[in-house]
Amino acid sequence: MKNIKLIIPAILVLFSACSEATRNTANGKSDSMPQTTSGKTDSLEVKLKINGNVATGDPLLLRFVVHNNADSTKSFCIWHTPFEPLMSSYLSITNEKGEEAQYKGAMAKRVMPPPASSYTKVNPGDSLVANADLLKAYDLKKGSSYKAVYTGGNMSGLVSRDTVTFIYTDLH
Repeated sequence: MKNIKLIIPAILVLFSACSEATRNTANGKSDSMPQTTSGKTDSLEVKLKINGNVATGDPLLLRFVVHNNADSTKSFCIWHTPFEPLMSSYLSITNEKGEEAQYKGAMAKRVMPPPASSYTKVNPGDSLVANADLLKAYDLKKGSSYKAVYTGGNMSGLVSRDTVTFIYTDLH
């Protein structure tokens, strides 16, 4: 009984600490993205592009570019990005009706935190580019219009403000 009286307050303190950290981040008080004196964000920038017209048998490519605008080398976790083989759903792809395209690729179980080998570096002013074939991972219907948004930032640490639209047509 004495142990329970000690455990409950410890759990309450733990939960309140987690709640406070979340609240600070949500209110913009987090300093995880410091600003440089020039006003640009001192972090990595992600740009997306999709080739929306493909011939039968060709890939429907997502081009994923990570650019380092900072004055120093930055790193990010490659998990939930096209920089690793398709191991998870890191895009939200919806059609013109708002229906989400089903992810049909592999779903990896991960050990947390990510090991150092799962990170890659981007030098100042440099970019890294990766491509992924969306047809290998998502159930897309020919003739449909889609909108894709990158959603893997919670794992990779990358943020993309891009929303790309495309029509999946099959050229003959």
